[in-house]
Amino acid sequence: MGKYFVTTSIPYVNADPHIGFAMELLYADVLARRARQLGDDVIFSTGTDEHGGKIAEKAAEAGIEAKAFADQISKNFKDLCKLINSSNNRFIRTTDLGHEQRAQVIWKALSKDIYKGKYIGWYCTGDEAFFSDSEVKANNGICPAHNRPYEKISEENYFFKLSQYEDRIAKVIESDELQIVPASRKNEILNVIKGGLEDISISRPKEKISWGIPVPGDNNQVMYVWFEALMNYITVLGYPENKDFKEFWPASTQVLGKDILRFHAAIWPGMLMSLGLKLPDQLYVHGFITVEGKKMSKSIGNVVHPNEIISKYGVDAFRYYFLRHIPSYDDGDFSWDRLEAAYNNELANDLGNALQRTIAMIIKYQDGKIGDLPDIGHDIANYEKAISECHFDVALNEIWEQVRGLNQYIDEEKPWKIAKEKDTEHLREVLAYQVGSLLSIAKLLEPFMPETADKITSSLSSGVVKMAKTTLFPKHESDEQKVK
Repeated sequence: MGKYFVTTSIPYVNADPHIGFAMELLYADVLARRARQLGDDVIFSTGTDEHGGKIAEKAAEAGIEAKAFADQISKNFKDLCKLINSSNNRFIRTTDLGHEQRAQVIWKALSKDIYKGKYIGWYCTGDEAFFSDSEVKANNGICPAHNRPYEKISEENYFFKLSQYEDRIAKVIESDELQIVPASRKNEILNVIKGGLEDISISRPKEKISWGIPVPGDNNQVMYVWFEALMNYITVLGYPENKDFKEFWPASTQVLGKDILRFHAAIWPGMLMSLGLKLPDQLYVHGFITVEGKKMSKSIGNVVHPNEIISKYGVDAFRYYFLRHIPSYDDGDFSWDRLEAAYNNELANDLGNALQRTIAMIIKYQDGKIGDLPDIGHDIANYEKAISECHFDVALNEIWEQVRGLNQYIDEEKPWKIAKEKDTEHLREVLAYQVGSLLSIAKLLEPFMPETADKITSSLSSGVVKMAKTTLFPKHESDEQKVK
């Protein structure tokens, strides 16, 4: 039994979760569930990033303390995990005492590569990030993401010697020692690294930002939130002394959005190298989601919460759409019409109908008794390869080849016709094949749609079929159809 450690990024608690982070959770969840299915001991970690000026600012707007504000939003992210049936067994908050203490231990361990200096540059509180002169000039001095002027900052900060790890970081990425998928993201970060990595500011004066973890030995400075947040991936395992850290690090896969690639593929490897630790095996970098072709925005009013979808279609339909119909290697779009079509045509018609027909025929023709199951020897090499490469849409396409193949088999064999001909032996073989195919499909579906997989398995695995109270995916009718 191997060890498998998968993480999501930890989202900032400046706003409630939406479908973008839910999708990231799903990706990590599929990897965790598949690893467990293969017999691995799994830690799946997610959590929330809770320090920094932006949180203090949002808390002040709400008229409450920063910690109380973080508590509220963090709970919403925890609730999201339950809502989408995420199997994470760790949830770390950067305000956890254990994280704060271990972050200071890490800072001390990095001290040989930390120095104090003067920082002059541009900063946006909304991003909690510094920007170059060229970036500021290109945006005419206004942060496009937050529609506010960049602040010109001149202050004493601590710096991390990232520049000295530039060549080593490039080498491990080029050689796939640190594998980055898809390849387009690998090429993107290599271009950044080869353009030169500068030493990075890793603290802020406490008088400017008080909501943060104090720098060890300097109460006038707090750790820069992005630097400190990256540490969660090892503090959650109990770095440096805990058994979990010794057994589960390095991470098997770290799942993150393309907007934070630089932090995870340049700064994080530099930190790990400075600590003398191994790098993660794989970084999977996903794209963004638009809604009906437009970027999600409160001002437009098109922000979609997962509960809006799940309350109407169910959690597995939600999981299915985002895992199959959002490209794993690119940006994707959520559309209510496309979801409705996928639900009715693929889930209700293709999968639900195959199960319903099979159960109904076994009850009608064989008094519910299944008989001996054949060995269904479907080739799943492409499915396994797709999951290992975080190509989740491709993996589900492979499953649906089997679903459609089963429906084609039913239509060609025509069990109802065999029953009329009273060929009992042939009928038993055909229906047993249908059951075997469905159980095989359920096993492949388990990491993606666990509730559906369980319903199929529990209906068919006892030797006697059980008719479910409702179909797997009751068809949805549009408002126009209901009127008719």
